[in-house]
Amino acid sequence: MRIRLPGDDLGRPAVVSCYLIPNPFKAPMKIWKQLLAVALALIAASSAWAQYPTRSIRLVVPFSAGGSTDLIARVTAQVLTKELGQVVVVENVGGAAGGIGTMQVMNAAPDGYTLLIATVSTMIVYPAAHPKPQYTLDNFIPITNIASMPNVISVSPKFPANNLAEFIAVLKASPDKYTFATSGVGSINHMLGESFQAYSGTKLIHVPYKGSGPAMQDVMGGQVDILFDQFPSSKNFIDGGRLKAVGAISPRKIPGYPNLSTMEDGGMKGFTDEAWYGLLAPAKTPADVIAKITDAMKRTMATPDLRKRLEELGARPVGNSPQEFTSQVKSEVEKMKVLVKARNIKLQE
Repeated sequence: MRIRLPGDDLGRPAVVSCYLIPNPFKAPMKIWKQLLAVALALIAASSAWAQYPTRSIRLVVPFSAGGSTDLIARVTAQVLTKELGQVVVVENVGGAAGGIGTMQVMNAAPDGYTLLIATVSTMIVYPAAHPKPQYTLDNFIPITNIASMPNVISVSPKFPANNLAEFIAVLKASPDKYTFATSGVGSINHMLGESFQAYSGTKLIHVPYKGSGPAMQDVMGGQVDILFDQFPSSKNFIDGGRLKAVGAISPRKIPGYPNLSTMEDGGMKGFTDEAWYGLLAPAKTPADVIAKITDAMKRTMATPDLRKRLEELGARPVGNSPQEFTSQVKSEVEKMKVLVKARNIKLQE
């Protein structure tokens, strides 16, 4: 037997198939109460999905406030709030290199009211490098890649090189002499350093820190030689002369820095890895809800104000489809697995 329930806001009726006993008129009252409860639950669920959103939405940033991920999330949330008609509240849940906040969203109710800002560190490095990852892309539904951001190689002002060609020549002349600082083993900046060595044929010594701030300070102070970082984080120090940029890890030149060579300019074809910041929902979030979030993000990404604000942060607006974003993440995970194996990188269990 099929039960026809009230339709959604588009007028589409919800139809549910269920089995009843052969003679329903002789069914015990208990069975009728159970059937009524199921029907009422389905009606409520159908209504809730059709009306989504009816309350504020939590957007989790799995890192502390003030970083690139946090800035991207906040400018996006402001515009998305207007498009969804409900406040999108940014919440910073740092710890475990982004793992705590990511798993918190993974375990949240799949109802569209808890979303995640994902990064290369959380969705590419961790699943590829951890021996027993507690989550993968299968635990989420990709919605869109909001923005990409160039990475930059900088050195202390006293480093004996002023451009990419000179930089590579200095490193090749003295293998295992120069050091590079990162925010920790398995961080995106660590992986950029390992990728650079693989592509350039150079050998560096990794010096991991407990955060990008201390790492940057020691490079500016000359205690460590090299820094791999996202361009917006380093920009003010580069412009102020406290860091010297020698190369951009990006498929294109960084606007305003025409003399800063890309890796491909230096002969490292294919080494164009950018940082990116995407929007994910927990797996099993209803398709109707995902569709509404996706449509709202399309309008959000088309807003001139958002695109301008992202560009002011040094980011490139993307806004690809869920299918394109899924393919991007899967491809980068496989690429990272190759690097992890080749460089023998292991995260602690």
